[in-house]
Amino acid sequence: MRKQLITALVALGLGMSSAVMAADEGFDTYVNVLKTEAREKGISEQTIQSAFDGITFIERAVKADKNQPERKLTLDEYLPRAVPEWKKKQANQLYQEHKAVLDRIGQQYGVQPRFVVALWGVESNFGRLTGNYNVVEALTTLAYEGRREAFFRNQVMAALEIIDAGHITAKEMKGSWAGAMGQPQFMPTSFLAYARDGNNDGKADIWQTKDDVFASAANYLHEAGWNDEYTWGRQVSIPDNIDATLLGVQPEKGRSLSEWQKLGVRRMNGQNLPDTAIDAWLIQPDDNHGRAYLVYGNYQSLLKWNRSHYFALAVSYLADSIR
Repeated sequence: MRKQLITALVALGLGMSSAVMAADEGFDTYVNVLKTEAREKGISEQTIQSAFDGITFIERAVKADKNQPERKLTLDEYLPRAVPEWKKKQANQLYQEHKAVLDRIGQQYGVQPRFVVALWGVESNFGRLTGNYNVVEALTTLAYEGRREAFFRNQVMAALEIIDAGHITAKEMKGSWAGAMGQPQFMPTSFLAYARDGNNDGKADIWQTKDDVFASAANYLHEAGWNDEYTWGRQVSIPDNIDATLLGVQPEKGRSLSEWQKLGVRRMNGQNLPDTAIDAWLIQPDDNHGRAYLVYGNYQSLLKWNRSHYFALAVSYLADSIR
């Protein structure tokens, strides 16, 4: 939207400085519209003023949104990068360091703590890479840019609601260029739905308080249908002539392990599948070739967090490395 306005003004013979000024005026007008909407939703004037004070259009956020990597790594290329040995080592160290809190939260929400640690590691490198963008500013920029205006506008309102509830100040609300916040990288609407106060101080602080980070991640998985009696799945070998229409995570494609056994699916060492009454889905993330997996309901829960098989498998492999 901003670039289109600049192009139009330049075509009319206006200088670039005039074009940028006009674009900035358009952004400021949009901010005023958001302020009006926030007031109508009951957001306090103090929150509105603090959240929008001094914000500007962030060109680099739009550039990052438009320039997502086009080349897709294969799973064999991706997994060693996403789950290197040093990350496995750190995951185990941090699991032991926070074991008492993790065990308490895991029991409370019915989620194995190792998966909470794995999500923490994959999303933000255990809280080290959380982004330094002003969340309201980034979200407002992407809403104004227009390609996904309704989505990002909704996220702006959710961010204001979080500030208004006292969980964090507008200045301290930092995140990625896309507005993903804190150590679990929750979008504001996910925060409102799943964030939890893990240390009972009255706030859900997913930026600095690890008890809250762990409780929020565990609650997300719990609400997504997690069952701590099972794991996520396993890599398997499949016959060359298996029907490709059987692959996928759609509900109707789930089958019992005994059914997959009859179809020729085996453990990687060639042995029979476990004799367990659980439904599983067969996937091959690299376009129906390469590694194959039987995944369970918990894997489906990970996909609700992020619809990428690569993401879900990275979390699963990192969780499996924690002992």
